[in-house]
Amino acid sequence: MQYICVYTGSNSGARPEYQQAARALGHELIARGLGLVYGGGRVGLMGVIASTMMVEGGEVVGVMPHALFPSEVANTHLTKFYEVGSMHERKALMADLASGFIAMPGGFGTLDELFEITTWSQLGLHHKPVGLLNVSGFYDPLLAMVAHLVREGFVQPTGAHTLLHEHTPAALLDLMMAYSTPNQATTWSDLKP
Repeated sequence: MQYICVYTGSNSGARPEYQQAARALGHELIARGLGLVYGGGRVGLMGVIASTMMVEGGEVVGVMPHALFPSEVANTHLTKFYEVGSMHERKALMADLASGFIAMPGGFGTLDELFEITTWSQLGLHHKPVGLLNVSGFYDPLLAMVAHLVREGFVQPTGAHTLLHEHTPAALLDLMMAYSTPNQATTWSDLKP
């Protein structure tokens, strides 16, 4: 692994634990010699993890559509900054640059990115680990929903296991480093109408 793509909020959230986790993840990435790929903002949890890594000499790559510069306050003082034309281009480039993906607490944008990259994994479009940093149980309701999707027959158990989750950055990165793509009994392409 070389770069981890982190999806997280352009807001800081209601709990101080979220910012603490963003800083801890930044420190852990640096300790493991890993770079950060993220949405390119300098506000919210995105800004916390990026500034933590930049202050300590880490490698940080930001990717942002030009249209978001005013609202997300682009952080162009990074190791690399890519300006792209659309959200679709942003997500595709971040996926290409990354060796794995972590979703921290965040809003609709974070969930959109998480679900898209997880779907790409299920479709076999990539074989990279996808993890949830489940700070203070933030993702417990989502994990319960994933279990519900499995019970109701919309997600295979092997597909659910591709979504790794832990409460601390070190434990999550350990899981991601040990990750291998599960053998899926049925793939999307095997389904018949």
